Amino acid sequence: MDTSIRNNIKIGAKVQVVQKQDQRSGKLTEGTVTKILTKSPTHPHGIKVMLEGGIVGRVKLVID
Repeated sequence: MDTSIRNNIKIGAKVQVVQKQDQRSGKLTEGTVTKILTKSPTHPHGIKVMLEGGIVGRVKLVID
């Protein structure tokens, strides 16, 4: 699934994101989407979301 397209990301979906401070290492954080922060329909680096617990990152993988 293409994670650079906003319509592919749904609230409540389980995803893996890369946080700003982890971009160099590529460390992924898993969580459930509570809010979609990217307003445009696409973004080349992934759609920015907020996970449960307030973690913000760009989606790299949708688990379900």
